[in-house]
Amino acid sequence: MDWTLIANLYNTTFTLFFFTLMSLMYYIGVKGYRAKNSYGGISSILCGVCYLIFGYYNSVVGFFTYPFNGFMIWWITMILVANLIFTTIIRRSIKRMRVETDNSEAELKKESILRRYIKKMTQENPYKDDIPFKMELIRKSFHLSGFLLLIAFFGFLALPPLTSLVNDGIITMIQQFEPSYNFIWGDLSNYPFLFDKFQAVVEITMFALIGALAFVIVSDIIRIVWGPEYSIFNFLTKSMLRNKEKNAAGPQIYIITGFIFSYMLYMAGIINIFVFFAGILIACLSDASAAIIGKRYGKHKIILRNEEIKSVEGFIAGVLVAYVIGFIFVGPIYAIMGALIFFLTDYLPAVTADNILNPIFIPIGIQFLVFLLGLPIGWF
Repeated sequence: MDWTLIANLYNTTFTLFFFTLMSLMYYIGVKGYRAKNSYGGISSILCGVCYLIFGYYNSVVGFFTYPFNGFMIWWITMILVANLIFTTIIRRSIKRMRVETDNSEAELKKESILRRYIKKMTQENPYKDDIPFKMELIRKSFHLSGFLLLIAFFGFLALPPLTSLVNDGIITMIQQFEPSYNFIWGDLSNYPFLFDKFQAVVEITMFALIGALAFVIVSDIIRIVWGPEYSIFNFLTKSMLRNKEKNAAGPQIYIITGFIFSYMLYMAGIINIFVFFAGILIACLSDASAAIIGKRYGKHKIILRNEEIKSVEGFIAGVLVAYVIGFIFVGPIYAIMGALIFFLTDYLPAVTADNILNPIFIPIGIQFLVFLLGLPIGWF
């Protein structure tokens, strides 16, 4: 069998996946904009532009070497199947609920979690202008993914990079099932990475990012097109949706897309890896700090020109956290640039989600300053 042809087929399919996402996000963005959700509409269209770039990059350079592009196609296929099964279960449950007449209090208490979820999504408006502090904590906990990415790439104390452990585990597993592996993926000798090879860390980190994007975006597209009750991600996280997410992608899509874009620049040799992590951790933790501190302790309110309400306390917390993170990863001078860009994108009125702007523009801005000043990255 010509495994080069198979590898090219997987890569072409992966490229088409991004182009399909581009088309869908453009459709969703236009739909949101026409529904007077310009914030969500423009942000969704910007995601579509990123997916166009991702598709082009994959067709020219390639995110992964074979068989990892094949692994990704299998992963995307499993996600599609899982979502199809979930939506089918939801449809059948809704049909049964429509014909049932017994709604006594005793019966309601016996209802399954799935049925209570369906009623919550269909019998009341799941999109809110404001959400409780507890729910804000749950939503912002997603931003801790930046730490997971850091551990995946660098490890933690005595723990080696998680991606290196994953690669070692893959090698061990395929050695145990060599005949099956050879049949599906080709000769074992063609597996691209040895034990503890650094390039495995680079590619598997990107694999984790794109794999996470595939999981959340398929579910989010279903939420937008069919309704929030059909979203498996919404069911699993029990998240409360904001009005900005009506007819538009959710914040988890924006931030992962921004991560992938900046990490792609690192893979292309455009930005330094410490600049990348400074940027995404500022985007994650500063935004979360500003939102949580502002909601909990914010007493001095600021009404922006786009009528969004923020607080001085949240502003101070966000900028301070941004500078501290920048100080740790890129040094005191470049940390100023990171904190400044965070301030501009997070606190000046805009029609685009800062969850996608911050992880893209903060690393680019810091790297541009590195180019201009020529000073070494780090403490000096």
